[in-house]
Amino acid sequence: MAENSLVHVVTDDSFETDVLESSLPVFVDFWAPWCGPCRMVAPVVEELAGEYSGRIKFAKMNTDDNPGVAGALGIQSIPTLVLFQGTKVLDYQIGVVPKEVFRKMFDNALAGLAAKEPEVQ
Repeated sequence: MAENSLVHVVTDDSFETDVLESSLPVFVDFWAPWCGPCRMVAPVVEELAGEYSGRIKFAKMNTDDNPGVAGALGIQSIPTLVLFQGTKVLDYQIGVVPKEVFRKMFDNALAGLAAKEPEVQ
């Protein structure tokens, strides 16, 4: 992952602060270095992080180095990509899917969240 990446590394120790306590929705890529499909998804996640910057935070968690959160969430296959809003899972995908699937996931989630916001008068 490049140093100037928009996809931030989270760990078992930082997950609560970085993901669950975020004011923005957070898309987490659960991956491992040996996982070929994970390497295929990574550049797509980077690209989407640029497209949705300021509206969704993007993170990745190495499940080999951080088995606690993945185990607690019941993640058994990688890549697993999960969209969180606070402690709630808004949506998820397992495996390699087209970029448009993620765009639809994000757009639906953002539309749903916007509909729940009170109107300013």
